[in-house]
Amino acid sequence: MKRCPWPADDPLMIKYHDEEWGRPLHDDRKLFEFLILESFQAGLSWRIVLHKRENFRKAFSGFDANKVSKFNKKKVAALLNDAGIIRNRLKIEAAINNAKCFLKIRKEFGSFDKYVWGFVKHQTILNKPKSLKDLPAKTRISDTMSEDMGKRGFKFRGSTICYAFMQAVGMVDDHMVDCDCKQSK
Repeated sequence: MKRCPWPADDPLMIKYHDEEWGRPLHDDRKLFEFLILESFQAGLSWRIVLHKRENFRKAFSGFDANKVSKFNKKKVAALLNDAGIIRNRLKIEAAINNAKCFLKIRKEFGSFDKYVWGFVKHQTILNKPKSLKDLPAKTRISDTMSEDMGKRGFKFRGSTICYAFMQAVGMVDDHMVDCDCKQSK
């Protein structure tokens, strides 16, 4: 199988690349999961986050935004002591804040899916990168998304984080042109 070079020889990264990355995702709970995981990735590698994903799922109540939005100081303290996740107070507090913002958007738009996919007019952007250097860290659309999310109170939602989120949930297909996972060649 031909695939993008970034998973290298890491079995978990290969599975993620082949089965999830760049595939259109419309389930609010999964979108919330990626929103949180991408914010924890800031300044780190996706490999680190992916290898802690199951621990994050347990620590963050299966990424149930209703439950996460109610996390209190005691829960934050417990998360800061959880070696299975990335123990960064600002990111943990941002996740709780972002759960509250996520719920407000869901109420306003009917779903987070409708809100976030609106930035790409509800269609995947099909890029045609030939190498990793062809992949941008951010785009005008991720800039717009980041700015709008900031106005809505989200934290850890910079343009680079938004673009990584867009790639992860299939709003953008950045698989290499010769990758077998490319949606349309």
